[in-house]
Amino acid sequence: MKFLMAAVLAALVFPSCVPSTPQTRIEREPAKFAALGQRDQSLVQQGKLARGMSPDAVTLAWGVPDQRFEGSKNSKPSERWDYAASRPIYSTHFFGGFGYGYGTYAGYGPYGRGSYSGFALGPEVAYVPYRVASVWFVSGRVDSWERVR
Repeated sequence: MKFLMAAVLAALVFPSCVPSTPQTRIEREPAKFAALGQRDQSLVQQGKLARGMSPDAVTLAWGVPDQRFEGSKNSKPSERWDYAASRPIYSTHFFGGFGYGYGTYAGYGPYGRGSYSGFALGPEVAYVPYRVASVWFVSGRVDSWERVR
């Protein structure tokens, strides 16, 4: 029974660890890929973007965004998609303290944001999200994008 539970847990956890690539997204959504023009299909296969691409093409090339913002640019509807990653922040505490951490992401303890109370021996790791790419759409088409190198 324990082996069965471990196998079920592994089957649920490990697929989520597999990185998503343009090829796996194309295989998962073949109809969306087939609906793209030849230029966009070539760019999607390389994981690249170009002005005028549709949101479906961007999703196939870069994946589902972590955040979406809507707005207006030159009186036209606009949208920004942000893609995020996380970086580890290491800290070591030998005694209790207050206000540890990195920037506004410091301590989400039982005593509220930005506080820590208690004793710890050894290093702690907190993962802080940061934006790695953004895509701007105007009237439903890619207007511009940027990506961290």
